[in-house]
Amino acid sequence: MSIENVRQYFKQFGLAERVVEHDHIGDTVAHAAQVLNCEERQIVKAMTFMVDDQPFLIAMAGDAKVDNHKFKATFHSRAKMIPFDQVESLIGHIPGAVIPFAVNPSVKIYLDASLKRFKTVYTAGGSLNSTIKLSLGELEKYTKLTDWVDVGKGWFINE
Repeated sequence: MSIENVRQYFKQFGLAERVVEHDHIGDTVAHAAQVLNCEERQIVKAMTFMVDDQPFLIAMAGDAKVDNHKFKATFHSRAKMIPFDQVESLIGHIPGAVIPFAVNPSVKIYLDASLKRFKTVYTAGGSLNSTIKLSLGELEKYTKLTDWVDVGKGWFINE
């Protein structure tokens, strides 16, 4: 998917103008947060996995990491990330620009509990230099959400 496809996706909701292109967003959560003038933990990172030959993604807060024990308890399989060179064909977005919307139809989308701390979050926008600012409610509403999960570690609800 390109930034144009993501804009088209958000156009149906009247939100195409929220997809913002930047000169350079950076290659890490820290760089993106600096450009967006927000906290690193507000950056949504989308992690891509395969379980039983089914691709899916988990969107989680920028300060969260996948807890392998929680992952296995939730998905009854160990965490196996999709190889870099297969992400675009299986998910529909290039690595570094994976977002929880406008993905291939077979992709299941999960939102991690680490995101529930925020009123506002920032995701990639379909390219390596674009972003979308959304409320948590909008993030949930505009993804074709399979479910909420709690597979993250390294974050605390009281922050």
